Amino acid sequence: MEYVLDTRNLCKQYSKHLAVNNVSLHIKRGEIYGFIGRNGAGKTTFMKMVCGLAMPTSGEIELFGAKGSDINVHRSRIGNLIEEPGIFPNLNGINNIKCKCYALGIYKKGYAEELLEITGLKDAGKKKVKKYSLGMKQRLGIALALVGGPDLLILDEPINGLDPQGIAEVRDMLLKLKNEKNMSIMISSHILEELYKIADTFGIINNGKLVQELSREELSAKCNDYIEIMVDDTAKACTIIEKTKFSDYRVMEDGSIHIYEELERLGELNRELVTAGCTVDSIKTVQENLENYFLELTGGAQNA
Repeated sequence: MEYVLDTRNLCKQYSKHLAVNNVSLHIKRGEIYGFIGRNGAGKTTFMKMVCGLAMPTSGEIELFGAKGSDINVHRSRIGNLIEEPGIFPNLNGINNIKCKCYALGIYKKGYAEELLEITGLKDAGKKKVKKYSLGMKQRLGIALALVGGPDLLILDEPINGLDPQGIAEVRDMLLKLKNEKNMSIMISSHILEELYKIADTFGIINNGKLVQELSREELSAKCNDYIEIMVDDTAKACTIIEKTKFSDYRVMEDGSIHIYEELERLGELNRELVTAGCTVDSIKTVQENLENYFLELTGGAQNA
């Protein structure tokens, strides 16, 4: 497997606070990686270490196959927007981009205008940035991150504060960069529903630890609807469930039984349980959604 980013047991400690705790994370070439976690989970700190803006306390970062001090030469292949974009409010959009272009030795005519068009700011290029809306500033920040044509784009909460139209525009732009330029993109957010629409792989971080890394298909499977049953005799009920030819089920810690297949047979299953002498306290179809799954992994709504 070819990874553009591969970390091993990466840690960052500030005094007594372990902001990133043994994170081993993998981003494949040409994929969008959704980095999910509530505020303060360690997303920004992790991204800063990858970009060279913070030094790891321990662990290893591998970039484009390079390790150790050799990764520094490859950091020029990363474009990033971490926290607020670094922009000059009294300059217009075009000149903001030109400032970064000149710093990187890029003098191509029309290059700044191309990036503004990619990020949906073509008509606002000559407008002073201090008059931009929040969404426009975010898109300008992404345009700045794209200067130099990075192979890996790292975006920290780029849809924060955007209205639905702005979110959709950023989403479409990232898909276009992936599909047309084969760009690898790491995007962090606490809004799992939005990242689910574009990401290929998801890493879920909580209290500095990567609690799960899974593909889009694996996440979809974990968020399927299911039948939930509460009975007086769990062992007996499991026997009946198997006799009724259900195989994909699990007994949960609270004693309930979850069945993840053939939800339309709920009535038949209820009848078989009652006929066999099981007291059915409740039986229902539960619609599991992404938000609930995220909250379960990160300690519940009280931590969100």
